[in-house]
Amino acid sequence: MKRKISVEQEAATRIFRNARLATLQEDTAGLGVIEKGTLVVQAGRIVFAGAENDLPSVASEHLEIVDLEGRWVTPGLIDCHTHIVYGGNRAREFEMRLEGATYEEIARAGGGIVSSVRATNALDVEGLVATALPRLDTLIAEGVTTIEVKSGYGLNIESELKMLSAARRFQEIRPVRVVTSWLAAHAAPVEYKGRNGDYIADVVLPGLEAARSEGLVDAVDGFCEGIAFSVEEMRRVFDRARALGLPVKLHAEQLSNLGGAKMAASYGALSCDHLEYLDDDGVRAMAKAGTVAVLLPGAFYAINEKRKPPVGLLRDAGVHIAIATDCNPGTSPLTSLLLTMNMSATLFGLTVEECIAGATREGARALGLLHETGTLEAGKSADFAIWDVESLAELVYRIGFNPLYAHVFKGRRITA
Repeated sequence: MKRKISVEQEAATRIFRNARLATLQEDTAGLGVIEKGTLVVQAGRIVFAGAENDLPSVASEHLEIVDLEGRWVTPGLIDCHTHIVYGGNRAREFEMRLEGATYEEIARAGGGIVSSVRATNALDVEGLVATALPRLDTLIAEGVTTIEVKSGYGLNIESELKMLSAARRFQEIRPVRVVTSWLAAHAAPVEYKGRNGDYIADVVLPGLEAARSEGLVDAVDGFCEGIAFSVEEMRRVFDRARALGLPVKLHAEQLSNLGGAKMAASYGALSCDHLEYLDDDGVRAMAKAGTVAVLLPGAFYAINEKRKPPVGLLRDAGVHIAIATDCNPGTSPLTSLLLTMNMSATLFGLTVEECIAGATREGARALGLLHETGTLEAGKSADFAIWDVESLAELVYRIGFNPLYAHVFKGRRITA
């Protein structure tokens, strides 16, 4: 279904008053709640976020006052881990699994990541944009203002670059901030089976150089797992990323414990993601490095995983926790960050506060964007969501219900 996104023109100054603010500021308790709060926006940025009684005088030739009638306001939602650009879908594989087919049987029938690679390689940039837009628009309609997009379904230089080019296009045609990650080290294609080292040398590293030179990449990612790439193989990729001045992140400890999170933390990784098999050493390393733990309950649910991430250990060590959809065609066909919040609470035991922070402030931290977005405070981009709820717990509690009233991106009100 197509969605029409409407973006209001930016006024010189807007005052959003009579609001209940969840500022998520780090120097405040809990969610940083301000009853009877006000936001002042100028030139796309927040210049005041606080109690209405503390509002300074505002001088502006063009001033618009918006009465939010007591509605809740949070920072715009941030989906900090997605594979939203890809061709085709794997619904038939889902059906086959329900009928009893094994992973190996599906692979022999041409399924698995091979089918996504084939479908992705068959599309040009415009085709990839067109297939991804319904997924992106669904997220935007829930108040998402920032999204991370990975490559990883091309597995050759041309197609990996094509995926990131499509992701960059989103910012030109939709009101959303996009962060891109080079994930060519996602899987080795069939022609490189058993030759991971050659694939890294032939595709991952030169492709990364090209992506960097073309301005297509913001961070470097990889899948460190027995079915993908080893710790030492990922070191080669991260060494090149460091030489290029790019931050790193890692899919780590999803299916087994290879020590990938500890290794990634040694490179000052922005985040390590999945983490079901993370051990004490990995937790300590992440805490020391300030690496964010990104939990992905959609994948946990879709592949019927039994082992949960060590949330208690992460809390005790002071590791920041973000959550994301992991939207992808195979293991997390999820396009709702609101549902992700509910899953994070129900499946992983996160609190309401942790879920909301995980989809806003901590998502920004996981992308290296906390200086720009993720909280409501003066100096940051005016990205926020306005909700028709009595309690913020409703954002986590409800299933299949979107209570978004409106949202604002860079000072402009968005309607869908």
